Amino acid sequence: MAHWLLKTEPDVYAYADLVRETQTMWDNVANNQALIFIRTMAVGDTCIIYHTGDERRCAGIATVISPPYVNPADPTGKLAVVDVQATKALPHGYDLAHIKAQPMFAESYLVKLGRLSVVPLTDEQFTYLAAAE
Repeated sequence: MAHWLLKTEPDVYAYADLVRETQTMWDNVANNQALIFIRTMAVGDTCIIYHTGDERRCAGIATVISPPYVNPADPTGKLAVVDVQATKALPHGYDLAHIKAQPMFAESYLVKLGRLSVVPLTDEQFTYLAAAE
């Protein structure tokens, strides 16, 4: 099982939206590296849902519930998606400044390539972020 951090603009799609809908297709990813990561996801992988914009904090945990597939709205067939399901809200999730201050994130894509919307996490990183309640 792998762990991921999925970024979303909360005024476009917030973790609360995922909770309300129970599950969703995780789309709107166009960056080549992020798409490579999506294509390696597997059912059962866990994700930290991270709010960008003004919040810049971990908002909740989700689970990947489908293998990667082509986005049905993409006529080119190049964009990959997965379905995710809400698992647990993190009402006091760590913000970006706090995350950047932790040595375990020094080499993370989250810190080094901040524009990526899909970021792999180590077991240690995921456990740390998931513990913030």
